[in-house]
Amino acid sequence: MKEAAFYQQIAQELNLRAIQVSNTVELLDSGNTVPFIARYRKEMTGKLDEEQIRAIEERIKYLRALEERRQTILKSIEEQGKLTPELRQKIEATTKMQELEDLYLPYRPKKRTRATIAKEKGLEPLALKLFAQQETQGTVEELAAPFVNPEKEVPDVEAALQGARDIIAEMVSEDADVRKTVREFVRQHGVVRSVARDDSVRSDYEMYYDYREPVKRIVPHRILAINRGEREKFLKVSIEVDPEGILPHIESRFITNPDAIARDQLLMAIHDAFKRLIFPSIEREIRNELTEKADEHAIQVFAKNLKNLLLQPPVRGKIIMGIDPGYRTGCKVAVIDETGKYLEGDTIYPHPPQNDVFGAKTILRRLIDKYNVDLIGIGNGTASRETEMLVADLIKEIKASGGREVYYTIVNEAGASVYSASKVAKEEFPDLEASMRGNISIARRLLDPLAELVKIDPKHIGVGLYQHDVNQKRLGEALQAVVESAVNMVGVDVNTASASLLKYISGLTARTAENIVKYREAHGKFRTREALKEVPGIGDIAFQQAAGFLRIPDGDNPLDNTSIHPESYPATQKLLQKFSIENYPEEWRQLKYRLKQQQVDLTKLAEELGIGVPTLEDILSNLEKPGRDPREEMPGIIFRSDVLKLEDLREGMILQGTVRNVVDFGAFVDIGVKRDGLVHISEMADRFVKNPHDVVAVGDTVTVKVIGIDLERGRVQLSMKV
Repeated sequence: MKEAAFYQQIAQELNLRAIQVSNTVELLDSGNTVPFIARYRKEMTGKLDEEQIRAIEERIKYLRALEERRQTILKSIEEQGKLTPELRQKIEATTKMQELEDLYLPYRPKKRTRATIAKEKGLEPLALKLFAQQETQGTVEELAAPFVNPEKEVPDVEAALQGARDIIAEMVSEDADVRKTVREFVRQHGVVRSVARDDSVRSDYEMYYDYREPVKRIVPHRILAINRGEREKFLKVSIEVDPEGILPHIESRFITNPDAIARDQLLMAIHDAFKRLIFPSIEREIRNELTEKADEHAIQVFAKNLKNLLLQPPVRGKIIMGIDPGYRTGCKVAVIDETGKYLEGDTIYPHPPQNDVFGAKTILRRLIDKYNVDLIGIGNGTASRETEMLVADLIKEIKASGGREVYYTIVNEAGASVYSASKVAKEEFPDLEASMRGNISIARRLLDPLAELVKIDPKHIGVGLYQHDVNQKRLGEALQAVVESAVNMVGVDVNTASASLLKYISGLTARTAENIVKYREAHGKFRTREALKEVPGIGDIAFQQAAGFLRIPDGDNPLDNTSIHPESYPATQKLLQKFSIENYPEEWRQLKYRLKQQQVDLTKLAEELGIGVPTLEDILSNLEKPGRDPREEMPGIIFRSDVLKLEDLREGMILQGTVRNVVDFGAFVDIGVKRDGLVHISEMADRFVKNPHDVVAVGDTVTVKVIGIDLERGRVQLSMKV
């Protein structure tokens, strides 16, 4: 019964139908992966995409965890003999974990507090008398006198009243409604306040040395910056509120008899409860809440940027040279062929302290001529722009001497050093030093960015915002999901893919991915998808989940080079036979056009074939473009042959650039000078832009205008309002 209520709740939250939610949860519970459900179970989910499926997965996990905690709490309070029908009803009706914990707070086993110590001294009856507010005659001192007991460390009336107030303060602070009211008040009226620990010390956080911003308006990247400043001991951070805005609400809840002699004692206890117990606790909660929201936002930014980077179009059919720039240790150079095979490498020393420009150019020219290099990829790290100038100069010389056309581009090298020291790199290039592996990775990132970048822990691919500050477990999960989504969206050639790439395929694990590679090495290329079942560890379930995402370009069955799932092969064959089309890709392309021409009713056709309309539509798309790589529709890479210096820039210049990173306040664009220029969010369009991701993505080619140059700090301001 509870599950049905959950489905209804999730459907309302996500604006879906309950049947879509229940079917999706059923598929997830049965062990199906998100990419498989999104691609091959559209009839069951009503064509939900991966994002919607993951949202359902997240919400059902939360609601199930909430229900489990609810039952634990009910059992605990019942065992204490304190579960009233009213309390049970409140606990049953709660839909948020925080409110559930608020209701449990008075019944939770406690450490020793001022209130528990006062109870040990026998002062609880006095506290309850004061709290009841029935006495309107006499004095509180007279009420407290019988509780004076030096043996129990209650030497006088004031000590008795103080203990009673401690008990009342805890009662007030544990009231779920009070906590809810204060929490909402702080969200609406609280102000995040940061001050310098020492304002004479220079740091990156100087704008926050005396800073205030309302809790409800502060943006995620400022929360992360303030948190980091606090962690690095530059800032002291707090949340400020005006107690007078909330105390009257709490007082009116507990002061039921204004004429009672206990009124002043209750007021003192309420004020103490707010200052000592409620506000510090709510302040911690709200700061955690802000941090969690900022973390989630930063993770989503990183995830979007990573997906766009992974889906950069491959550069096919080129001989590529990769250069990993450096000063003292030199620039490492590698050449790879069209398949990514390493051909030759060397080290050049064109920069200080050696300054051997002539020797560097000689080596590069030799490798370019020997292997007919088409394209040079230069890492964007230390000495990148100096190396770019060297390469641009060499390209001019080659052109002037009638040599071949050579171009270069700047490559995001984040994580290349992590890869070069990794187990995967050692296995790929056991005879090369670690320093000579990063340059191969840079070259391969042009050849096939996805295949190369999956070898690196996604956290080390620098396209995020404060990625080292956020919840690392959550970041890891989100980025794994992004890589999994990208790999399965593209699909992989089962006969050439590395184990690093295969392990992200739906239904496969690191072990089964390695088993595929070993089987391939022992038995040669796979001729059919069906042959995958012979690989140890790949049973019927793993095969079902993985098969549609694995391609065999030159196998026995041309359907194996499409994303049509083997379970749909009989329907596909029936479709081809019905329209007298041979099972060859050259013949398939005309089918969709013929159906349109003949005005065939797809619903009736799908029924005849025994499949759903979404599956039929996918089959037709695959037959029209067999072996299609979705990355080919992404914006291409900018190839350059000349270099631009910062000093060459002039305000008003119009340039082409590549988006390297997208953050909350804008985008960083590589325009071919030493530093990436910033397009502030206000300069992204002639209309108001709320989120930079609505306008650009990592890897996009954009036209920008130079609107500001700071030579001293090496900063360039750009505008997309060209």
